[in-house]
Amino acid sequence: MRLKGKTALVTAAGQGIGRASALALAAEGAEVWATDVNPRLLDSYEGVAGVRCVQLDVLDKPSIARVIQSMPKLDVLFNCAGFVHNGTVLQATDEEWNFALNLNVRAQFWAIQAALPRMLQNDDGQGRGSIINMASVCSSIKGLPNRFIYGTTKAAVIGLTKSVAADYVAHGIRCNAICPGTVDTPSLADRINANADPVAARQAFVARQPMGRLARAEEIAPLVVFLASDESVFVTGQAYAADGGITI
Repeated sequence: MRLKGKTALVTAAGQGIGRASALALAAEGAEVWATDVNPRLLDSYEGVAGVRCVQLDVLDKPSIARVIQSMPKLDVLFNCAGFVHNGTVLQATDEEWNFALNLNVRAQFWAIQAALPRMLQNDDGQGRGSIINMASVCSSIKGLPNRFIYGTTKAAVIGLTKSVAADYVAHGIRCNAICPGTVDTPSLADRINANADPVAARQAFVARQPMGRLARAEEIAPLVVFLASDESVFVTGQAYAADGGITI
């Protein structure tokens, strides 16, 4: 079990990539603190060994600090919470811009700021830990239509990731980002079903992956496990694209 003895915190663990990753981390022996703003989404973990469920609003800075301080230790932080806005720069509103920056970027900043002191205490003060941030292939890696706000915030996540990695590379702390293509999650289904023609909308999402299909959340989770494990101990500051060939 690659993560035996490690303790991990996962945000937005109630569904989608967050849930698949929390289950994968626990299956590899980690003690997982699965958090979500919606406690009902955490009910599905009942009876799952190695998972502790905690309600957490990542837009509430004091709550993030309280949860992290209540943990016995912290080896892995997976910042998975986020939101996708649709539209161009001319369609973007200040309210959407502020919300996306807060949830997609500032929440990660707050979580990392709270987590780092705990990680620096590991190994008798020598420091050890893995921070994994959810970015996207739609970011500084590639521009996609009608994703102005989303692409901007996810580009910021990649910059945040590299900055943290550079500052703490000599302190045993690694920081990497995961950049998926389109993943078949409940949040994607909600966006698809909000279209006038959901069938055509799904086909359009599928068409932009050269593999000709959407990813499953369970296909992203192994990358989270890898970055959480000591197998990636020499890896930091990287943005890993798992995009079905979008960036070929």
